[in-house]
Amino acid sequence: MDTGTGGRWSGDDNRRVAKRRTRRAGGDESGRPCPCGAGPAYEECCGALHQGRTVAATAEALMRSRFTAYAVGDPGYLLRTWHSRTRPARLALDPADRWTRLDILDTERGGLFDTAGIVEFRAHYRHSGRPGELHERSRFGREDGQWRYLDAG
Repeated sequence: MDTGTGGRWSGDDNRRVAKRRTRRAGGDESGRPCPCGAGPAYEECCGALHQGRTVAATAEALMRSRFTAYAVGDPGYLLRTWHSRTRPARLALDPADRWTRLDILDTERGGLFDTAGIVEFRAHYRHSGRPGELHERSRFGREDGQWRYLDAG
């Protein structure tokens, strides 16, 4: 997921994947539960971050919003929330991946007054119909006052 290994497609491919994922999810995410699993509907949860109406207050909130960006096919948000020191030039999402559930296993720091944090998670997905999971300890840091994804620790 956030390993930065997916540079297989062009920007046009990313836009097509995002469109297809939005259509597959019913076109409009309003009223649907947020894929991050935090509880509120997508529009009030990660949708607000994706649309720039709010920013992630904690490293965990950013992790949840990034998982949701994978789930809804929003590579632009993923790139915007990647730290400038480690951000790839492009990011391609694999249309065969369908991200289905996020489990937060542990957090270290990453709070309102911290400048760094770690979020350990397990992300469940289906790739071409086959189940899989990604287990990662992601590192986060502040850049210009905002939480940003650094790398898989």
